[in-house]
Amino acid sequence: MFPQRARQRTKKHRAAARKVATLYAKVRRQRLDFHHKTARALIRDHDTIAHERLNTAGMTKAPAPKPDPAGGGAFLPNGAAAKAGLNRSILDAGWGQFLTVLANKAESAGRLVIAVDARSTSRTCLECGHLSAKNRVTQAQFRCTACGFTANADHVGATNVLDRAKLVLCDAA
Repeated sequence: MFPQRARQRTKKHRAAARKVATLYAKVRRQRLDFHHKTARALIRDHDTIAHERLNTAGMTKAPAPKPDPAGGGAFLPNGAAAKAGLNRSILDAGWGQFLTVLANKAESAGRLVIAVDARSTSRTCLECGHLSAKNRVTQAQFRCTACGFTANADHVGATNVLDRAKLVLCDAA
């Protein structure tokens, strides 16, 4: 933190800012290296890769303020602190950067990358196709309210993404 009255940053502050910048640059290079290695492994092992089309800009948007009807000009809690932590983790993972690297490597290797609609992939039953928010018992557990099918929610979501990608391939053929 630089002094309140100083118009220019002190020498110590500039040195500290350079040190932080070098640390962030190292993290950025490590993240990019991980993205390249993971994308290369996926391209090497698979001919077609399907993923959810995610709106990361919309997902990391700040929550809207909630005005307090009783208080004049006051606001109710809107979960902004929790949302800020989630936003930080989404942006830190670099999903958009990874998908860009994956698409570029797939194009150069002659592989196919399909982005499918992410809506309701983890709430649709694999067995009967029933869609309900109540199908998702917990974050990790899926239980269909219509037919009773039970599985891991991530597995259900991934299988639904694969099925939707197959439909895209069939429509393209």
